[in-house]
Amino acid sequence: MAGALLTELAAVEAAAPLRNMVTPGGFTMSVALTNCGALGWTSDRRGYRYTGIDPLTGQAWPPMPQALARLAREAAQAAGFDGFAPDACLVNHYLPGARLSLHQDKDERSYDFPIVSVSLGMSATFLFGGLARAGRPLRVPLHHGDVVAWGGVDRLRYHGVLPLADAPHPVLGSRRINLTFRRAG
Repeated sequence: MAGALLTELAAVEAAAPLRNMVTPGGFTMSVALTNCGALGWTSDRRGYRYTGIDPLTGQAWPPMPQALARLAREAAQAAGFDGFAPDACLVNHYLPGARLSLHQDKDERSYDFPIVSVSLGMSATFLFGGLARAGRPLRVPLHHGDVVAWGGVDRLRYHGVLPLADAPHPVLGSRRINLTFRRAG
């Protein structure tokens, strides 16, 4: 299954290249990303938002491959979130040292839908915190092929990823790919 996903992702990245976005505060994100689906998440000095147009290419984001959409729907259903139909897939590429600070996903139109996350490549430590930034988050090891879904009362929990150690994966080498599916519109 991972081989088919990687083939689909290569086509997405050819149409909408990876980039390290800038935060509203002017910091360059250590995680490179792109998107597929009707909407894509973007960040710049003006803020965080979803848009139907890739600001780098001026074109619509590539369509979400059916294999990815199916994986997200099935994972959400297995976690008890029936009827999930993602319209956005963030494709995050981590290299050794890349991290994602604790944050909430609050740019979606509604918080009624879950977030589904798929890990490929190098292992990572996922931080799953509370509804406030304070407090010690749970540290969850994620490995190649792991899928995490959360929603409902947990939808707005703070979460992030610790800096990645350079522990190469047999297929993907020194990189981690994380697919994050959402219903944004």
